Amino acid sequence: MDTSLYTLLERQAAACGSRVYLYWRDEEVSYAAFARQVRRVAHGLRALGVDRGDKVALLLGNCPEFLSVFFACAALGAVAVPINPRLKAGEVQYILQNSDSVALVIASDLLSMIAPTLGDCPLLRHVVIVGAIPDMPVSVPLHPFSSLSASDDRPIVASVSPDDIASIIYTSGTTGRPKGVLLSHGNYLFDVWSYATACQISAADRLLCMLPLFHVNAQVASVLSALHQGGALILLEGFSPREFLPALARYRATSFSAVPTIYAILNNLPDASQYDLSNLRVCICGAAPMPVEVFERFEQTYRAFILEGYGLSEGTCVSTLNPLDGRPRKIGSIGVALPGQEVRIVDEHGVSAPAGTVGEIVIRGPNVMQGYYKNPEATAAAIRDGWLYTGDLGFCDAEGYFYIVGRKKEMIIRGGENIYPKEIEEVLYRHPAVVEAAVVGLPDPIWGEQVAAFIVPRPDKAVSTEEIADYCRANLADFKCPRVIEFIDAFPKTATGKIQKNQLVEQYRQQSGYDDTDRS
Repeated sequence: MDTSLYTLLERQAAACGSRVYLYWRDEEVSYAAFARQVRRVAHGLRALGVDRGDKVALLLGNCPEFLSVFFACAALGAVAVPINPRLKAGEVQYILQNSDSVALVIASDLLSMIAPTLGDCPLLRHVVIVGAIPDMPVSVPLHPFSSLSASDDRPIVASVSPDDIASIIYTSGTTGRPKGVLLSHGNYLFDVWSYATACQISAADRLLCMLPLFHVNAQVASVLSALHQGGALILLEGFSPREFLPALARYRATSFSAVPTIYAILNNLPDASQYDLSNLRVCICGAAPMPVEVFERFEQTYRAFILEGYGLSEGTCVSTLNPLDGRPRKIGSIGVALPGQEVRIVDEHGVSAPAGTVGEIVIRGPNVMQGYYKNPEATAAAIRDGWLYTGDLGFCDAEGYFYIVGRKKEMIIRGGENIYPKEIEEVLYRHPAVVEAAVVGLPDPIWGEQVAAFIVPRPDKAVSTEEIADYCRANLADFKCPRVIEFIDAFPKTATGKIQKNQLVEQYRQQSGYDDTDRS
């Protein structure tokens, strides 16, 4: 039995040897070669002083270096801290500080953005550059990535147990600041087994990954599932409508995982029929509910089979999926509980709700996170009596299939990215011309939802939508920036002063004639 992600890698390297594990551009990397590279990087990190329990941040796009550092941390018993490379400097700085990262592995072109803030990260001792080292003053020692991989490839000796933390995945919350989800080796190993079993992944599968590697979706559904089953991982730098279908055909991919936005974009490509996608076995959809018409149109166009599922970072990745074991697939449902996991619907008192009754989705199993890093209050609120309270509303039918109907949290999902209004509101409130701000999601047929900001301006300050938009772009990742900005005189509120966002949205619809078929 595997005790860590590293022992999983070594076991499969011994078993699969020269079989290709990673396809990257024109490269083919075998299981044995990938394991050797991971060992070298692990020895290189150890030479920098990285030890068991130390946090190593990864600010990288999709690339083989991300994978080797991720597994090298697992080998040492260190903790990987993947960071979204689309975040702005202040957002990255907060994660570096909050996670207590001692080392940062960063893409060369991102260093200028984050360099001025590194001096405010007192625990950060080393920065490793993937690419050319820029000529600029940096307060932390810089090392080329090649210096890590130049080490020897002797096996790593470290006592790492399933209970040890493998990663901290940062996900925003209602407090407006990202929370660090603590995932253990055991969390990953269980969830990947549960998912790979449900998807019937085998050594014959080639899993294409274009989702960002800092997401647990990419880590579990692609990277680890391929490794666990002895299959192959096809890694793309990201999703490009022009390059995606040629990649599926070129690499003879059998499966990929995507968010509904990608499926909607693929439905509108004019030349789908010219590519041979006959190897495609199953397509996974998660991160947000998929409109039924998008679902059906994709299957008709591509003659491919979609399985819709559900999960969240706090549950490692996947907790439900439509079945492949002969039971019916129900379009519009997020499926049934995966093997070894319990999923149920509860009322406001935590009591199981009858079939068909809407309540909160809760999850229990070895995939449930260890907690939020340095946040016991949030941990206690999320995990009660072993059950993970997701904040998502849904119901279960009489046959055990789950359906999502809404979210208790005010989360916006735009193109599969989780966006939390409170975080944007806090930025808006810092603008000198803003008295009050409320951020909501508006339906969008391509992106799922778009971010809309409603602002009560100060009467003595002149401000324009362009100024607010520029301010947001300077302080927030692009995908978080509002696409709709509206100034209003006052917000509708409850008797206790809480802004009634549902009424705010309805007023906007009536006054603007907003149509969710607009593709803003």
